[in-house]
Amino acid sequence: MVFLVRHGNPKRIADWSDLAKPGVEVVIANPKTSGNGRYAYLAAWGYRKQQGATDAQAFDFMKALLRNVPVLDSGGRGATTTFTQRGIGDVLVTFENEVGMIRAGIGAKDFEAVYPSVSVLAAPPVAIVDKVVDKRGTRELARAYLDYLYTPAAQQIIARHHLRPRDATVLAKHADEFRPIRTFTVEQMFGGWQNAQRVHFADGGTYDRIVAGRK
Repeated sequence: MVFLVRHGNPKRIADWSDLAKPGVEVVIANPKTSGNGRYAYLAAWGYRKQQGATDAQAFDFMKALLRNVPVLDSGGRGATTTFTQRGIGDVLVTFENEVGMIRAGIGAKDFEAVYPSVSVLAAPPVAIVDKVVDKRGTRELARAYLDYLYTPAAQQIIARHHLRPRDATVLAKHADEFRPIRTFTVEQMFGGWQNAQRVHFADGGTYDRIVAGRK
């Protein structure tokens, strides 16, 4: 998860702490309805925890940050539209590849990417589902596709579509777009998605308690 700001970065946004400052409008997707939004929330919470904050301090930080969110779109694409087309907000928090696509397209002159000091790793999952491939007789084909994903040729395709490649050599060739960034995983910081969902996003969880008192 990284930031997209308007040309010139008028609010001088550099890290997650800036998103909680008064006068900064932050656009994120709704964490209750969007994976994009959940990653944004967890990235900000994890940043604060890595600074040595207690859960109570992280709670207060997130309350200040979410108080700066003028609208919570139901999904990541809606949040992007709100920021880039409706002109709402000073910063959009979204996936790195979404920022890359915007900056490679018509928004190149209007927006800039900002990389925070640390973020959550949002790697798209990939798996072979046994009962599906066995039913359809596609195990060999599925395995071939899965193996191909991690070859240099496939990693080049991935990079061209603004997704961060795992291959170090390919990553180095695209260093201008994929800047170095320190990351943590949901497993490392939150004990996995099941636990993160239960603690933060389930009804009555941390997120609900934060937004109930954010005004």
